[in-house]
Amino acid sequence: MKIVDLFALGLVAVITVLLDRVDPVCALSTVGRNADALVVDPAAPSEAIPEDVSKQEQIVPVKYDGAQLWRIDYDDQKKKNAVADLQNKYDASMWNYNITYVDVFVKGPKLSDARKLLAKARIPFEVIIDDVQKAIDNENPPKEAVDLWENRDGHHMTWTAYHRLADIHEWMDYLAKSYPDVCSTQIIGKSFQGRNLKVLRISNGNPSNSAVWIDGGIHAREWISPATVTYIVNNLAEGWDDQPEYIRNIDWYVLPVQNPDGYEYTHQGDRLWRKNRRGSLYGPCAGVDLNRNYGYKWGGQGSSKQPCSEIYAGSGPFSEPETKAVSNFMQNSAANWKGFLTFHSYGQYILYPWGYDRLVPPDHQDLKAVGDEAAKKMLETGGASYTVGPSGNTLYPAAGGADDWARGELKIKYSYTVELRDSGRNGFVLPASQIQPTGDEAFIFVDSVARAISKLK
Repeated sequence: MKIVDLFALGLVAVITVLLDRVDPVCALSTVGRNADALVVDPAAPSEAIPEDVSKQEQIVPVKYDGAQLWRIDYDDQKKKNAVADLQNKYDASMWNYNITYVDVFVKGPKLSDARKLLAKARIPFEVIIDDVQKAIDNENPPKEAVDLWENRDGHHMTWTAYHRLADIHEWMDYLAKSYPDVCSTQIIGKSFQGRNLKVLRISNGNPSNSAVWIDGGIHAREWISPATVTYIVNNLAEGWDDQPEYIRNIDWYVLPVQNPDGYEYTHQGDRLWRKNRRGSLYGPCAGVDLNRNYGYKWGGQGSSKQPCSEIYAGSGPFSEPETKAVSNFMQNSAANWKGFLTFHSYGQYILYPWGYDRLVPPDHQDLKAVGDEAAKKMLETGGASYTVGPSGNTLYPAAGGADDWARGELKIKYSYTVELRDSGRNGFVLPASQIQPTGDEAFIFVDSVARAISKLK
């Protein structure tokens, strides 16, 4: 790349930072902004990262000592303005919000000034996480404990700890080798940094089967998502012969980690990174929000054209290799798609289209009925409480989402986004002890969708 090109890139980054500081909707969010290098996974295969990129890798671990997560009521314009001020003046970021409240992340050095701002406006708040770095440090079991569980059954996966990408891919290969009549793997593309996008197919081989797509890990920091998706897969594959016929008569296509670069970066650099890792060598405004990059209604409400924003939609629809790979695979597949399930965190929601606006599809009652049935069963079996509804109305409009694309472009009836545990006490930093109960809840939902698909004519 020419020197003048590098200069231009830097100038664009500076300009976009300045623009973001006056945009209260897509305000500059600095969680992880200083961790702008690419990631090397020493455990990953050498072909996972292009050689010319890997030589430039540099990881600067990010710490959030003293940072807090606050919950603020979000039910009038005065409070919304105050939250925008926290973002613009004190680099706060919104972790989660709906029509009732917002969870705001505030870094340690900014706490005092942020408190004064809310006090002056007479806006109360609740401290949800007192020290975010301590929560991060306690999230996963000590490595010594993990080592005791590893090297069993030809793979390293457990559901008592959060695992790296290499463990997940190794385990997928193990399933394909152990159950060749049911399981197979396929590389559907590469990430921006060259990591494999590996899909596991679980099928009885019946050519008349319906098909369901499941993915996780679109947002890098949502560790419970890949953990839950792999938990679902483990239940399906290891207990295949005992599954009901309506599950065995579906071809399951599962991509546990759609954002492998970002996911690895959260393990090595910045635990709270959200986007992919595009452009991370060229400035602080790296990455694209992959769940704003899908092509249906791209660039609309709830997305940003500013590269420094955490909801940056990219330079165009499917500009990112990760989303383009999913689109190409599903569009070109002969599979009879009837379900599309994408898992996120957090908040405990079962959401269906539309997300791009406060609208619903004509058959929204069918979608709600499946979600309500699953949510009821979760509670009856001792699980958490999940809210069911259309994305744009239940949370907020967000254009360019995966489930909207699946419904709008591919016409997949049962398209859902599931926001997993918890309701905010741990936020994105959910302790590993919560993986199994979260997975049990998610499998109840998957079962409900499968039964609904079996009733389609």
